[in-house]
Amino acid sequence: MKQQFTRLALFLVLAAGIALAILYRDRFNTAALEQWVGGAGAAAPLLFMLIYAVATVLFLPGSMLTLAGGALFGPVVGTFVNLTGATLGAVLAFLLSRHLASHWVEQKAAGRLGQLKAGVEQEGWRFVAFVRLVPLFPFNLLNYALGLTRIRLFHYLVATYLCMLPGALAYTWLGYAGREALAGGEGLIQKGLMALALLAIVAFLPRIIGRLRQGPTLGIAELNDRLEKGEPLLLLDVRSDADYRGELGHIAGSRNIQLEALEARLTELADYQEQPVALICTTDRRSKKAAQILAGQGFADLHVVTGGMTEWHKAALPVHTTAPTRNTAQATE
Repeated sequence: MKQQFTRLALFLVLAAGIALAILYRDRFNTAALEQWVGGAGAAAPLLFMLIYAVATVLFLPGSMLTLAGGALFGPVVGTFVNLTGATLGAVLAFLLSRHLASHWVEQKAAGRLGQLKAGVEQEGWRFVAFVRLVPLFPFNLLNYALGLTRIRLFHYLVATYLCMLPGALAYTWLGYAGREALAGGEGLIQKGLMALALLAIVAFLPRIIGRLRQGPTLGIAELNDRLEKGEPLLLLDVRSDADYRGELGHIAGSRNIQLEALEARLTELADYQEQPVALICTTDRRSKKAAQILAGQGFADLHVVTGGMTEWHKAALPVHTTAPTRNTAQATE
């Protein structure tokens, strides 16, 4: 009972803090930060890291803080201060979420939510690394969400710190370059170009990582050999239902999820995040797009079947031209 009361009190304090932070968000700006930090002397970096950590817990905007850190401390010290403060805040939110609600979520998570949670836990630090490198989800919300999983704290901490470095460096440099521009410092063009280059790298990270995670391609002969041997493999056909049943037919044991519906049905594939997944379509154009989608969701072993069903048909390999009993046949095991 005492433990439940403590959790409730902590939750109420946290909720009140978040509500007040959102209510007075307009007062939390660069000018206020400069005023708070300016009189701290040698302790200014430590104070800024503490402010950053608390702001992260209270859902205050991290981008403004990172820009301010670059303006106040420069590109090198600023990057360290921003990255450390953001990581401290992320860990605090992670621990608060785990302490307050992870047990309840563990009991209630079922169905698709349970599958999604299990997939994230199975991916572990790799999932944390990916979402830090490719910030598709709100940073502050993600910290709390990951605390509801059983990802190890140490893995979460290390992956967060290391994989937020590119973004922290880019936005810190941007804040530094902006401050130099306002002050009329030297080398403004070079500093501005460096800031743009770093931002461009961060912007292209999702595409770069997606391509890296697609894995090697898979030839028709090798695919047929692996299927005949009964190797663990999900063969995912991303054509339309009409094409799947049509003239080219489909491979026995394949699972059909149309490319356009893939993102909406990802939870159906949660069990295959760490298993080999072969993607096939008429040729391989749609398969590559499907691989990018799955890579973006943490699937670790993806293979695009080169030539697709067109090459499979040319090789005179066996196909089914009638629909299976269910709309999506089970993958080979």
